[in-house]
Amino acid sequence: MDTFLQNWSSAALTSVGFFWMALWAFALGYLISSLIQVLVTRQRMQAMMGKSGPKSVAIATFFGFISSSCSFAALSTTRALFQKGAGLVPALAFLLASTNLVIELGIVITIFLSWQFVLGEYIGGLLLIAFVWLLVRLTRPEKLIQEAREHLAGDGDDAQVASSGWRDKVTSLAGWQQIGMKYVMEWQMVWRDVLIGFTVAGIISAFVPDSFFAMLFIGSGSESAQNPGFLVVLAQTLVAPLAAFATFIGSMGNIPLAALLLDHGVSFAGVMAFIFSDLVVLPVLRINAEYYGWKMALYILALLLVCLVAAALLMHYGLVALDLLPGSGDGERISERAMFALDYGFVLNIVFLGISAVLAGLWWRQRAESQDDHDHGDDDRSLTGCILWFISLLAALWLAGGLIIAAVGY
Repeated sequence: MDTFLQNWSSAALTSVGFFWMALWAFALGYLISSLIQVLVTRQRMQAMMGKSGPKSVAIATFFGFISSSCSFAALSTTRALFQKGAGLVPALAFLLASTNLVIELGIVITIFLSWQFVLGEYIGGLLLIAFVWLLVRLTRPEKLIQEAREHLAGDGDDAQVASSGWRDKVTSLAGWQQIGMKYVMEWQMVWRDVLIGFTVAGIISAFVPDSFFAMLFIGSGSESAQNPGFLVVLAQTLVAPLAAFATFIGSMGNIPLAALLLDHGVSFAGVMAFIFSDLVVLPVLRINAEYYGWKMALYILALLLVCLVAAALLMHYGLVALDLLPGSGDGERISERAMFALDYGFVLNIVFLGISAVLAGLWWRQRAESQDDHDHGDDDRSLTGCILWFISLLAALWLAGGLIIAAVGY
């Protein structure tokens, strides 16, 4: 019993420590995202994205890059773009860019992993888009696209309202209230993913033995784990999406889990495939089915699975060729880092907590003036949303219990 309580307290402290390490990165990323979302309107994006030509795909990728990293928000925006007439490839390019190429994700990866994984995230994200474009051209799903558009035909369309220019917004209180509202919305959309993801990471760090990872990811933990044979790398890359599917969380929540996979000897390709798998989890599949119908949802799932495996493998062997492949033994393990040290991270956390408080105050003032709850969590009332709420509650209770146990001396 004492061992379990010690592991419980260790798991809770690790989860909180992981989040403390990444707090300033989340805040910085969401501040940048909020500024861009207020200053660059959806109308402008929709007007520039049409058929599946190079220009449309490039524009979609750029707007995805400057958009939100929340998988659910990206799915909603992608639906709106597709419904407005954007081609399937530009719509998917926006979806992939907004979940794999966003600034905040790169910052968090830098904290928990290494620069090679940042490189893999951005170049691999571009490869994902290129592979999706190629496979759509090869498979020619015109009938599925038509059926998906018909499925969307009955959905309502939000009215577009004119907005002032960006100069007026950055020099006015109303503009900064909009930015504050977007900033709070970013946190509202991802807090459950973050809470569950960091809690699971702490539990895995404290309770799961290395033998489990060796069993799940063939070849991990061995002396050749950094660059095992091709079949082992392929097997780990194929298993990674299944592991991500089981975690039930999005891109920002699974980065500490990816760091634990690297610590346990999973190959670069396996870790990258795990990170890329945020769009092949069950909630995303269900939402896509609701938007486009099950045929298109399963087509997108198969498309993304093939492309993420191909991109992860290509990035892996590209780094092998350049002799830049990171290993699990490079640097200290993520669970052994000084999480609460008085360093630059501590100072940045204090600064961004202050900025967050100001933006939250602006949001609260805007909310009080408009008497609008600004509920953008479309999935909250669904079965998946209810399940995530329940799991989030369990995660919060687990962390609270573990911190209490740590406080009394275990």
